[in-house]
Amino acid sequence: MTSIIKTLVGSALLLGAMAVAQAQELKVGFVNLDRVLRDAAPAKAAQAKLETEFSRREKELGDAEIRLKSASDKFEKDAPTLAESERARRQRDLVEQDRELQRKRREFQEDLNQRKNEELSSVLERANRVVKQIFDQEKFDLIVQEAVFASARVDITDKVIKSLNGGSLK
Repeated sequence: MTSIIKTLVGSALLLGAMAVAQAQELKVGFVNLDRVLRDAAPAKAAQAKLETEFSRREKELGDAEIRLKSASDKFEKDAPTLAESERARRQRDLVEQDRELQRKRREFQEDLNQRKNEELSSVLERANRVVKQIFDQEKFDLIVQEAVFASARVDITDKVIKSLNGGSLK
């Protein structure tokens, strides 16, 4: 009989402790990472840096595409009057130019993607440090970066952006 009473008393104490733990409010925050990467000054600076770094190559590729299109149009216009050997030679040249242009376009895209990833990693690292700082200073229990829905009450994205832009945390 006493073991049943001890079990009931222990269960009651456990339930009481759980109720107290649930009564304490959980402090949760949400960070919209897409907004941070779009609106924060370091993200904008990284984007501008990439545009500057790759604009010349992108222009060269665009110019090469225009030249190839022009040469292709000229070939189409001249093809009926060309000798068979000349037509075949020019057609091979166009195919080779197109192949070279596609190769350069792929290299450009690979280089751009690699640099974007490097810059993005740097911005994400800084953003995560800021989120950790907010977490510690404001004594959050949980901060999430992905959620299906989040109310404005828990959204700390503006604080993160302000801090990344050089503002101080409250």
